[in-house]
Order: sequence, then C-alpha cells, then structure tokens
Amino acid sequence: MLIDRRAFALAAALAAAVPTLGHAAEAEPHTLYLDTKDGRIVIKLRADIAPKHAAQIETLAKRHFYDGIVFHRVIDGFMAQTGDPTGTGMGKSDLPNIPAEFSKEKFLRGTLGMARSQSPDSANSQFFICLAPARYLEEQYTVIGEVTSGMDVVDKIKKGDKADNGKVTNPDKIIKLRLAGDES
Repeated sequence: MLIDRRAFALAAALAAAVPTLGHAAEAEPHTLYLDTKDGRIVIKLRADIAPKHAAQIETLAKRHFYDGIVFHRVIDGFMAQTGDPTGTGMGKSDLPNIPAEFSKEKFLRGTLGMARSQSPDSANSQFFICLAPARYLEEQYTVIGEVTSGMDVVDKIKKGDKADNGKVTNPDKIIKLRLAGDES
C-alpha cells in the first residue's frame, strides 16, 4: 500500500510539472506560429528588447491581420519581407506607427527585423526574416525576434527579382499567423 501511494505521488508531481495544451501561451510567451504552404515557422518575439514592436505584432496576430498576406519582397541571400496588406510594400495596419527600439542585437540568419520607411519611427506591421547575416542593419532597424524552428521553410519562400528590388511575381503568402495558445 505504501508503494502505491509513492507511485501515485510521483505520477501527480510529474503531471503537475508538464504544461497542458490549454496552457501553451503560458509555456511559450511571445511565440508566434507562422504557417505557409511549405510548413510552419516558429518565431520567438523579443519583448525584452523591443516591447512596443512585440506588442504591436501580437495585437495584429490576435486580430488575424497577417492571414493571407504575401511575402512581397524576397531577396535571395538577404531577407523575406511581409506584413503589408496591399502587397506593394507601401501598406500598413490601422494601428499607429511605433517609435524605433534599436538595440545592439545582431542581424543574423533567422533574425526578425521591423521594416520601416526612412523615418526611424515609421514601423507598423511589416517585418522581415533575414536569410543571411545583415550586420549593416544593426542599430538602424529594430530587432523584434528570431526564428527558433522552420528556417528550412523560410528558405523555400519564393524569391523575387533582384533587379526589381526583390519584388515577387505570384508571391507565397502567410496562411495564418497565431500566438502560441491561439491556434484557431
């Protein structure tokens, strides 16, 4: 009888230590799931260095803003850009632009950066994923996260024409982008 109680106590302790699916958002704060036709890209937002940018992306993800948006600018050996509802590179969400949150973080392969116009305080909804290191962007663009898995999927995103600044004809799109724990 004593052995059974110990086994029960051990099983209960193990069950309490493992998060359930219903608590995925607690287990993975600031994590995004970006689904494309080729698979899933998992992104960890860096709210510790860019809290306003992370909050904006999370708000838009909760609204399902990114669903169906294309990767309108993809330059092989540089980056894949998305987040423009018009698909032209000129569009944005209805939320206010975000002031720059530059840091000393490195733009390496898999780094997410916030796209902007010439004004440092013009970021809104567009972001890019680095396909290779882009160290010349450091302290000039806001690092907002990093790909933690799925770079093989990122590599499959249709590339654009380098001569036309990466503009993509018949571009790949985001099927859906969700916060962990909100996969509806």
